[in-house]
Amino acid sequence: MSTYYEKTIVDNGQKLSVLRSRNKLFIVSEILTFVLFIAAVILFANGTEQNLMGIFAILMIAVYLGIRRLDSKTDKEIHRLEDVLSVCKKEMNFLQGKFNEFDDGERYVDPKHPFTLDLDIFGKNSLYQRVCRAVTTGGADALADAFRLANGFHDERLAAIKTLSEDTELQTEFKRWGQRGVADTNAVRKAFAKMQNISLPWWAKSKVVRIVSWIYMVVFLCLLVACIVMQQHLLTMVWWCIINFFVIYIICNKSMKSMTDAVGGLIKQLGLYVQLVKIIENHEVDEPVLNGLKNQVKGASESLQKLDDILQKLESRGNILGLFIFDMLFLWDFRILSSFANWQKQYSNSFDRWIDTVSEYDMLMSMATFAYNERGLTTDAEVFDSDRVVYEAKGLFHPFLGKKAVRNDFSIVDRNFYIITGANMAGKSTFLRSLGINYILAMNGMPVFADKFTVGRFNLFTSMRTTDDLTHGISYFNAELLRLKQILDSISNPSTSSIDTTHDLNNSQGNSISILSKEGCGGSLGEYPTLIILDEILKGTNSEDKLSGSRMFLEYVSKKNVTGVIATHDLKLSAMADEQPDRFHNFCFEIALGTDVTYSYKITPGVARNQNATFLLKKLLK
Repeated sequence: MSTYYEKTIVDNGQKLSVLRSRNKLFIVSEILTFVLFIAAVILFANGTEQNLMGIFAILMIAVYLGIRRLDSKTDKEIHRLEDVLSVCKKEMNFLQGKFNEFDDGERYVDPKHPFTLDLDIFGKNSLYQRVCRAVTTGGADALADAFRLANGFHDERLAAIKTLSEDTELQTEFKRWGQRGVADTNAVRKAFAKMQNISLPWWAKSKVVRIVSWIYMVVFLCLLVACIVMQQHLLTMVWWCIINFFVIYIICNKSMKSMTDAVGGLIKQLGLYVQLVKIIENHEVDEPVLNGLKNQVKGASESLQKLDDILQKLESRGNILGLFIFDMLFLWDFRILSSFANWQKQYSNSFDRWIDTVSEYDMLMSMATFAYNERGLTTDAEVFDSDRVVYEAKGLFHPFLGKKAVRNDFSIVDRNFYIITGANMAGKSTFLRSLGINYILAMNGMPVFADKFTVGRFNLFTSMRTTDDLTHGISYFNAELLRLKQILDSISNPSTSSIDTTHDLNNSQGNSISILSKEGCGGSLGEYPTLIILDEILKGTNSEDKLSGSRMFLEYVSKKNVTGVIATHDLKLSAMADEQPDRFHNFCFEIALGTDVTYSYKITPGVARNQNATFLLKKLLK
């Protein structure tokens, strides 16, 4: 993977050096021609060789415009190369384990969500930070929803992600548009609506006025050329040019200001959407999901290209000399208003659909980049519908561990429970997260970190990282109870996609407290079965009470349409496998104790025999 990034960095770096040198020459030339133009105008005004100075001034204008055009073209290419370099350098950092330059999705962290907090989906060094390359906020939100399974299962994306992951040039071209700032999707959506509602003067919309203006401009330019050639009435033509500028500027200024206010500084972001739509529309590919997205933006290119041209002209008004020249010679501001009025007439109510399509494509491009970067470590999952929990993995490991990971085989049978014991740091929690995070990847059609992975769709609920909430007077134990109740509510109401229940418990002072969890946190879809993954049930109480409560909870959920994987330090809980061998099974992460602790990180059947807390503490106290 790094070969492509390294080659692109070297090649584009060399091109960039040449263009920057050329750009400096253009800047000097622009300044020189501008100074000569001013000098010619001053000499002309003083009556010095008026004919010669008039011709020379026009010549300098032409040279200035030509250099300006070349300079603008070079600037665009420099920006493109800089953005491509930025993309490749960031991806090289990713391959070296550096993720700080990518969005960590901290704003999406939700402790009440069924699994995202426990599985490190959002936050620093999270799955989201490793995957997200969104160039729009809509794409970032779509990726977050995908990882929360907020919109259901989408394993059909597998072929689309695979297709995009094989086109590194397309990935780079798409992502480079976000290197100078991510587009604010909501702001762009509002800007589109405002632009459509701008009220323009009648003459800007009139076809007759547009035709008359063209005739006027042609006649004026012909007279200007004739006066220069014949060397007569040049002073009159200069004054005519000046009058043109002030008339056009005055009558158009109010409407131009309305357009600028509507865009609200979003010209570059709107232009970014234009470029992204072009990429989607021009992508020739034979893949159902990508073709579907392409069809969703059909017709957008023409409309958005016209809008982009208008916006670029609007932005170019910041060049005072250019504005003066173009308004006096070509009635430039009127041309912009006339083009915009014509665009408004052709507007279709499809912008929301186009924006949503870009967000979806943006999300897929993030997933495809991750798939490309992780090639060699991943495989495609086999996903299917089932009324049972199906989970079969060969060589499964956690995506954050990379090549150093120890791989494990593990199968989960529907309505069965797996009690996993082992010493501290033996790998229990990492293994539980491996089960969950690979499931999330599979449900989104992304490659998984395993040699072979077969899974059915099911609801997922975890309890691994419970914390207290002193602000609301919630102790650690109460927080655990709340989480367990969320699980029970989810099991009891499988048709809902959110957890929205009020829990009344007593805090340590015996006062009644009420906790309302957030709506729309996802995780329960239709009538699918449920898999729960728990790390140490009831950690906040004493050993005897913990064992009794854990057994009670597991016996209760085992009568539901639930399957479970439970890690525990309480070896006595493993006795449930002796009592109900057809439903409960013991697995462990064993360690070896000698002069030091040896960790295998391999899961095996049975109950862990060795613990390391006392052993390690003795070494510390020596």
